[in-house]
Amino acid sequence: MNPFRREPVSVVEPAPRPPARPRLLLASASPSRAALLRAAGVEPLVQPADVDEDAVLARHTAAHGPASVAETVQLLATAKAEAVAAQLWPAGADPSEMPPPTAAGTGLRPETAAVDIPARVVLGCDSLLEVDGAALGKPHTPDRARERWRHIRGRSGVLHTGHQLISSTDRAAGTSSTTVYFAEISDTEIEAYVATGEPLEVAGAFTIEGYGAAFITGIEGDHHGVLGLSLPLLRNLLPAVGLSWTDLWQPPAR
Repeated sequence: MNPFRREPVSVVEPAPRPPARPRLLLASASPSRAALLRAAGVEPLVQPADVDEDAVLARHTAAHGPASVAETVQLLATAKAEAVAAQLWPAGADPSEMPPPTAAGTGLRPETAAVDIPARVVLGCDSLLEVDGAALGKPHTPDRARERWRHIRGRSGVLHTGHQLISSTDRAAGTSSTTVYFAEISDTEIEAYVATGEPLEVAGAFTIEGYGAAFITGIEGDHHGVLGLSLPLLRNLLPAVGLSWTDLWQPPAR
């Protein structure tokens, strides 16, 4: 045996990585929307849109007259998706010649834009409660939340949620509308609910998954839409931008 002879070393090639899954970029700061997607197997990237909602609606009113509540949520969802998409795919650029978006020059959050993401699609959403033809958004203040609940208790309203999908080459839109029935709650219950802070920053001043859940006596339609994002509607819209619902599922961590 030659003590100076080197035995050949076998090199194990690493297994090829599976192709990265397409990622959805959620143009919303809503924790409920992100949580809905995550619970359904979709891990979204998040980039809240910076949109002057009053200006969007004023332009529409000047050109077409006042928008209905259902039209309003779709207008705002579209504006939000367009604002974020414009940072990924600048106007006039050829999407086929553009590299995957990176943080440099996009204005997106570094943790969002630095990821090399195939077939990224942007989703914008907006929600409003319609009661007696009037749009009820986020009350923001305790006084307005109290007033809102005194108005809607014992009644029903329609929660509209607009959805806008935009890819580098295609887009699709749709609105979900769900009827919500409110309990005849007391002034004491209203005060206690407002004191939690929950109704201040949600459309219609209520939720169906938190403190306010017991104050909702029934729902007709898609309950996901009441939470701010209709998963069945999103599934139906995705083929128009070249994706299926299961394309967005992220493999479970091992």
